[in-house]
Amino acid sequence: MFYRENGQFKASYRADLALFPVAQDRRAVLALALVAFVAVPWLASDYTFRAVLIPFLVLSLAALGLNVLVGYCGQISLGTGAFMAVGAYAAFNLQVRIEGMPLLLSLIGGGLAATVCGVIFGLPSLRIRGLYLAVATLAAQFFIDWFVNRMPWVTNNSSSGSVSVGTLQLFGLPLETPAQRYLLCLSLVVVCGILTKNLVRGAIGREWMAMRDMDVAAAVIGIRPVHAKLTAFAVSSFIVGVAGALWGFVHLGAWEPAAFGIEKSFQLLFMIIIGGLGSIVGSFFGAAFIVLLPLLLNHVPHWLGLPLSTATASHLEHMIFGALIVFFLIVEPHGLARLWSTARQKLRLWPFPH
Repeated sequence: MFYRENGQFKASYRADLALFPVAQDRRAVLALALVAFVAVPWLASDYTFRAVLIPFLVLSLAALGLNVLVGYCGQISLGTGAFMAVGAYAAFNLQVRIEGMPLLLSLIGGGLAATVCGVIFGLPSLRIRGLYLAVATLAAQFFIDWFVNRMPWVTNNSSSGSVSVGTLQLFGLPLETPAQRYLLCLSLVVVCGILTKNLVRGAIGREWMAMRDMDVAAAVIGIRPVHAKLTAFAVSSFIVGVAGALWGFVHLGAWEPAAFGIEKSFQLLFMIIIGGLGSIVGSFFGAAFIVLLPLLLNHVPHWLGLPLSTATASHLEHMIFGALIVFFLIVEPHGLARLWSTARQKLRLWPFPH
């Protein structure tokens, strides 16, 4: 009875194709947006912003980009960390070499640079797929790592290889507090999330999903594999590049090439597997799980009075990740998003047994 749809009639195609056609969903999303934009900046502490909220938003954005490629188009990628690095270093060079470069344009420039790299390394997907494509994208990870370490101008001739950003400004206003940086990340995540949701609901998204399900049949019915695959690589790389720029500029502030190593690529892949492949909300579930699990492993034993060293917590984290990946692949391949969808469906039917 809490999720009743009685009397909600659709009198036009526009109403039927709305982003949230059910009134309860619209109210819930508006309430969540109100809490995120208004209540959280006033109530959350600086530690919560730096350790939980900002990493969660940036990783959600990166997982969203990867989910476009892997979940919706079915093109396996193991080089997501490399495209994040391209976005971060491209945005850094735009800030350093162009005086007065606006932050927002730097972030978009980082995304566009990652788009170019993504399309270049996506060209092998036109001829190979599956494990071979995964190896080809893994080559992107090693190439970008080598490029960043061997080309001094990428890091502005830094002897240590690490770079740092100065004071961030948006439209002339300094972003000094963690709450202001959180609002910047939240705004970009909302915009990219809405655009991605509309893309996957449209003709482009249907092409991606047709290529994912059976590429030969998709080509037979007139879908162009070149267009579908390269657009997926372009959109995915752009979102991941913006996420990489945010990770470097907003979360880290100073970073070195190891910050975007292969571990980051695998971490993002774990997110979409646990959260749910081919699901927008699954990207957020996976990011929340990855961010919150280490914090829980560090704090819960102390709350219970159990001695647990940092090294043991780190080993437990990897063991739990591995166990959960195996669990979801066997029991629920669609991840946490599928469990959430099932719960919503039961709420729509409750209390009726059918």
